[in-house]
Amino acid sequence: MMTKPSRPSVRDRVRPIEAGERVMSAHFLGQEAVLALVSGELIVAGETDRRETLHDGGILDTASDGQSMVTGGDDGKVVLFNIKDGARTVHDSGGAWIDRVAMGPGGGLAWSAGRKAFAVGGRGPKDLAAVKSLDVISAVGGLAFFPKGFRVAVAHYNGVSLWYPNIEAKPQFLEWKGSHLGVAVSPDQRFVVTTMQEPQLHGWRLEDGQHMRMSGYPGKVKSFGWTMGAKFLATSGATEAILWPFSSKNGPMGAQPTMIAPGAKAGVRVTQVAGHPSSPVCAVGFADGLILLARIEDGAEILMREPDGDPVSAMAWRADGKGFVYGTEGGKAGLAAL
Repeated sequence: MMTKPSRPSVRDRVRPIEAGERVMSAHFLGQEAVLALVSGELIVAGETDRRETLHDGGILDTASDGQSMVTGGDDGKVVLFNIKDGARTVHDSGGAWIDRVAMGPGGGLAWSAGRKAFAVGGRGPKDLAAVKSLDVISAVGGLAFFPKGFRVAVAHYNGVSLWYPNIEAKPQFLEWKGSHLGVAVSPDQRFVVTTMQEPQLHGWRLEDGQHMRMSGYPGKVKSFGWTMGAKFLATSGATEAILWPFSSKNGPMGAQPTMIAPGAKAGVRVTQVAGHPSSPVCAVGFADGLILLARIEDGAEILMREPDGDPVSAMAWRADGKGFVYGTEGGKAGLAAL
């Protein structure tokens, strides 16, 4: 009886980090890896790991532009953090939870509290009049800046509002019934895609409003992101990573997705995906703790982390692709030099 050959591994290049609690997100700020913890702390992982307390309570969402990161907390604060200057509060709602945050070009920041979205340029308001706000029909599900210009996609019930905060005009409304959560704008600004309360994605081609429905998932899609060159949108929610093609003018319409990195155990779903910044590779994390690095073109795999029953909750690549960091729901983490 033939045995399946073992995967090549880079486990020996991983330095363990003991987070001690659920890691909700991971980022690289320049060369430094940063892990955001649910308690309101950050771990800055360097030669020696250090902790920073950002919120008097839990962190609800984070975003990064590769140099700085912004966090929203249940203490009502929006906090901007970078390695050199540390943390500063750029907004205090007076207690309303900051559910979603985003960072955009030119230092743009956006955040939401309930049914209101807010946006400001220049890495925080010089005065309160600089903050623009938008009321939407439900709690904001997700925020994303367009790669160019000062424009924000605001996901909510029954669709997405495309908002120019500095222009006194009604936002463009992309309609599709249901509860829209996470939102992403393609780097070429031609497509907007949302995750939904149902186990599916929905998208729009902006040039003509054409709908794109991406369904067939056994579970809700909670992690999604663009691969190198935005050729694919990688997604969680199934027992392998589902990659929808976006390189043609029609996006995924009429095309079949690419599926890579099937888990080692039947029924175990993907929880996190992260596309490599400069190679056709996607990191895939699973609910049993397994992390694979999978090459998109042929599905070849490298083992990053053995499954141990602790779901992967956060992953990120360094901008040069030579560093990788991850965290789990149980408070384990690792930093890899590749």
